[in-house]
Amino acid sequence: MITLCGFALSNYYNKVKMVLLEKGVPFVEERVKTGSKDESVLSCSPLGKVPFIRTEHGAMCESQAIVDYIEATHPNPPLVPADPWQAAKVRELVTFIDLHIELVTRELYPKAFFGGEVSESNAARTRKLLERNLAAFKRLAKFSPYVAGDSFTQADCAAWVSLPLVTMATKIVYGEDLLAAAGIAWKPYSALIGARPSAQRVIADRNAERDQAATKAA
Repeated sequence: MITLCGFALSNYYNKVKMVLLEKGVPFVEERVKTGSKDESVLSCSPLGKVPFIRTEHGAMCESQAIVDYIEATHPNPPLVPADPWQAAKVRELVTFIDLHIELVTRELYPKAFFGGEVSESNAARTRKLLERNLAAFKRLAKFSPYVAGDSFTQADCAAWVSLPLVTMATKIVYGEDLLAAAGIAWKPYSALIGARPSAQRVIADRNAERDQAATKAA
């Protein structure tokens, strides 16, 4: 059985968790903080990042490698189209979401979510990148009704957990939702995906962990 390691507030952890739930793959969860220096973590995820998985074959880190492994070992229901071109287009979208949108937005997280600061120059640089990258993403994404077209895919597991962070972070730092400003109508899409049982489980677990953390901090 797969052991999914990480924590429920991590969007990449939830990306993998959503894939597991959509496919009905049995798994257990193990709470692991990001940045751990514990050898038991580093032996599985050398940068101390989450998520990672433990399997009968060994450990694996990096969310996209994990979901591709799950797709290969549990092909039904498919979350990647059978057609090679369409499959590549789904992975193109995932790369855009993870690398060109979420990773760029992450520069704002210290101020948006953790009570830190972001320098004016870094905030300006990040805004310029985000405006360019979101315009590019709009050209690729279909939202008809799913990110890649008429079928739910890996791209939705990536988009649904990360796009709301763009809205929240940019509204806090810039006073403006850059996702909406780019003409990306993500709220109806978010509601559509949020109605899925897998998303409901992710939301419930995330909220429970958030509430637990708030109680400890009080």
